[in-house]
Amino acid sequence: MNTQKKILIVDDETINLDFFDVMLSKLGFTVERAEDGVEALDALKGFLPDLILLDNVMPRMSGWELIKILKNDTKYKDIPIVMFSALDDVKDKVEGFELGVDDYITKPYNFSEVLARIRAVLRNRELYAQIVVRESRLSLAEELSADIRRNLKGVIKSIDDLDAAIAVISSENDAGNRVKVLQEAAKKSLKVRKHVMELDARMEKTIGEWENLKKNEIGLPLLETHIRDNI
Repeated sequence: MNTQKKILIVDDETINLDFFDVMLSKLGFTVERAEDGVEALDALKGFLPDLILLDNVMPRMSGWELIKILKNDTKYKDIPIVMFSALDDVKDKVEGFELGVDDYITKPYNFSEVLARIRAVLRNRELYAQIVVRESRLSLAEELSADIRRNLKGVIKSIDDLDAAIAVISSENDAGNRVKVLQEAAKKSLKVRKHVMELDARMEKTIGEWENLKKNEIGLPLLETHIRDNI
């Protein structure tokens, strides 16, 4: 996981852009800035941030208008958003959350609080990503389990047929019938082999997918330490 997080700051007040640009850059973030929603959309074409700090009241395109666009775009809809606003109104905050805002900070704001909220939002997103990985692994395990049960039923049925064929051969006196039974038994044997090979291939494929997912999985204690140390 890349430890240098990227943040896009969108605010029409230059003093705020300058302040957060300097402070966040000193803390190791890669910062991009935009003065309104239109500039933010242009910036996003070449800069995919881990988080957006967004003002609401801006010229040309407000923060809410930008959020609506981002949340309807599959490329940007999962980018977490911390929103600034001069409005201290519960109704406005509720609307912001309903639009997809992850957190909300009312001006005048304290940088320590902003930083704490950034950490919390990024931590929550990282935890969510790990949950997705775990869910994918569980899904693979369930699919493999279903395949194993299905293939084992076929194997058991073929073995039962082989047992029946062996019993017939043991009791059959007619050489011609014995040959026919042996031929049928050989077909059943091939069927068993086919089931086993299919099951083996399915297990090998699942193990490969499982290992690829495991590479992206981070233990929760390590994840907490990583975020605390690198944000």
